Amino acid sequence: MLYHVEDVAAYLTALPDNRKEPISRLRQTIIEHLPAGFEESLRGGMINYEVPLSAYPAGYHCTPGEPLPFLALASPKNHIALYHMGLYMDEELAKWFATEYAKVVPTKLDMGKSCIRMKNPKHIPYDLIGELVEKMSLETYIERYEQTHLRK
Repeated sequence: MLYHVEDVAAYLTALPDNRKEPISRLRQTIIEHLPAGFEESLRGGMINYEVPLSAYPAGYHCTPGEPLPFLALASPKNHIALYHMGLYMDEELAKWFATEYAKVVPTKLDMGKSCIRMKNPKHIPYDLIGELVEKMSLETYIERYEQTHLRK
């Protein structure tokens, strides 16, 4: 991950040549499909899409004072990673994604709780990622976040 860069443009420039096109294309896909209200930033060596503090002043429970993370796009050494926190919080959404992924990608889905690891850029399902990004509004995401992480 690129911790030494200060903004998204510098992040994209600093990527290895074999990652520039797929990450730029993923970023564009996310931007085109991102529901209203989320904002792009660079945090933790990743491109992030987050709930701004103006929309959710409580911020992230793990790091109070920081915006609530929703999506992140990263370039670790062995794969391209897309983190979608909604997959972690919505079992139906995760099942839908796994089913649809199997229909359009010839390799097995490599996914953690919220991390989709894509080792072969030729197999990135851009259209499916766009659909996934559209499926959760800012309001729904905040509601799921509060149900999942802020239980009393």
